Amino acid sequence: MHLITLDNETDFDGWRKAARALALNHVNPSDVTWTLRGSEPELFEQAAEAPPFEPASGTFNVSAKFVELAQSAILHRDPQRFAILYRLLWRLRSNHDLLDVATDPDVAQVTAMARAVRRDEHKMHAFVRFREVGREQKSHFVAWFEPEHHIVEAAAPFFARRFADMPWSILTPDVCAHWDGHAVSMTSGVGKADAPSEDRLEETWRRYYASIFNPARLKVKAMQTEMPRKYWRNLPEASIIKPLIADAERLAGAMIAKAATEPHKSQKRPEPPMKPPHAGSGTIEALREEAADCRACPLWKDATQTVFGEGPQHAQVMLVGEQPGDKEDLAGKPFVGPAGQMLDRALQEAGIDRTKTYVTNAVKHFKFVPRGKIRLHQKPNTPEIRACRPWYERELASIQPALVVAMGATAAQSVFGKITPINKHRGRLIDLQDGIKALVTVHPSYLLRLPDEDAKAREYQRFVDDLRIAADLLKKAAHAA
Repeated sequence: MHLITLDNETDFDGWRKAARALALNHVNPSDVTWTLRGSEPELFEQAAEAPPFEPASGTFNVSAKFVELAQSAILHRDPQRFAILYRLLWRLRSNHDLLDVATDPDVAQVTAMARAVRRDEHKMHAFVRFREVGREQKSHFVAWFEPEHHIVEAAAPFFARRFADMPWSILTPDVCAHWDGHAVSMTSGVGKADAPSEDRLEETWRRYYASIFNPARLKVKAMQTEMPRKYWRNLPEASIIKPLIADAERLAGAMIAKAATEPHKSQKRPEPPMKPPHAGSGTIEALREEAADCRACPLWKDATQTVFGEGPQHAQVMLVGEQPGDKEDLAGKPFVGPAGQMLDRALQEAGIDRTKTYVTNAVKHFKFVPRGKIRLHQKPNTPEIRACRPWYERELASIQPALVVAMGATAAQSVFGKITPINKHRGRLIDLQDGIKALVTVHPSYLLRLPDEDAKAREYQRFVDDLRIAADLLKKAAHAA
């Protein structure tokens, strides 16, 4: 009997290496016992092990379809999955078309395991709810999830891409995944008591969920199929789902009983007129004066003022951020708060004179939620970014810089006109129209939010390195002139 010990529950590489050696040495699946490190049988319980393998001669190949199937199925929680996969591999050596036989018991079982794993991973993507711990720069986002299978490590990269600009942790009973803005790390599992139970925005989320709930379109069975009850206890909206369902019939009846109404006319509300462009409107000063009366989106109503860009008319570098913060909103100037101070220091280390750069934001009004005397920053949404993009385009046309530096996801979306992942495009020059280059990096406020000092120092250095790319481009342009 051969006893094979794998390092952990998801040790696909270890299983693959052992399975290949077993198959090349013609070891029958019935002669193999698979176990995990730390759970090996006690010495007196062990059966006599077979002698070590002789060096195997020859090789064999399996299809990419099997490898992909095995990589998913091995994450299943069935303790017999290693043995089942080896048995299927053993049979594939003599029947290369076995995977096409859907009715074969081994094929059907492995396929079902892989499908269950992928479904569980999809549910994790859909039903993880982060809760904020801490405030402002010290905030961290934590979620609790109870997976059916060993999917956490496989699912974590999705959250790293989706929430790249915020530090987060996903706690589970098996393992915990953490993102520091640079890399995903894994630690041991914890109990649910270690996860936060609620945060300051959950009541707002529940009110929003109730407002979009349409009783006339409710299909309880379909809803429970897509969102099984076992996930409800971890969702902020769970506490109101049952009352909403119970009251759906009455609400739908009330909707039907209402008298028919005339079709709605345009809901667009008349807005205060903007000043018409005047002669010389291509200059930054003229654009700033014109933007002071911008009513393209509702953000102007709560903001103190429009915070337009600032810098020389013919600056070679145009720095684009997200939106003004609290201090910028009050001062009427971009990047004068903590993020601006971080930017100034990084520019100086990179060898760029800020006074010779043009600094602006993708969105020109401060978006926030009031909390007592504090105004909490809120990320602009796509309609708000689109509404403000014409100002960026006119700034770009007026200045004609050699380089645009997009700092953060909102800035990148404005510069490129579409959602642009930071990590995928960071640190390289990208061509825009009219010979202008673009460079994507993080927003300085992201550095302020990192809780770990080592990560903050590391990410700050990466930010400076990105800006040095801009400095090098300026030097080359100066030499060419």
